[in-house]
Amino acid sequence: MNKTHLKMVTILSWSSVIFWMAIIYWFSDQPATASNQLSTGIIDQLFHIFNIAKADFGSLYNTLNFIIRKQAHFFVYLVLGILIINAFFVSDIRFDHAKLMSIILGIMYAASDEFHQIYVIGRSGQLTDVLIDSLGVLCGIYIYCYLMKRKS
Repeated sequence: MNKTHLKMVTILSWSSVIFWMAIIYWFSDQPATASNQLSTGIIDQLFHIFNIAKADFGSLYNTLNFIIRKQAHFFVYLVLGILIINAFFVSDIRFDHAKLMSIILGIMYAASDEFHQIYVIGRSGQLTDVLIDSLGVLCGIYIYCYLMKRKS
């Protein structure tokens, strides 16, 4: 790969990280009611697809809402972990350092995201969400490392 191509790949990789962080920030900046409507909207669509009456599930509906919200935390940070380690890897950072820096950056962003939510209407920063986000980052990094190892 020539230097110009490598530079473009590096810029694209870091741009992807920044873009994904902006998406996370945008979701986190939504007031609690808007955020809740998004997750309950997903459940409503699933109930509609499977022809399930909302009233038949009562408290299960709230449990599903909680599960979907936490899975969303995990998933968006899993993607972030993959994007971060890829950006470090294509930036020609030694793989051991890339893993460590990816973990640190991902967890720091998770913590800063929860801190940011303290200032959003109806939201609060949750240590459990930082832990879920961090697990997502770690899994994303693990998946990337596993795939790179299989590739070589």
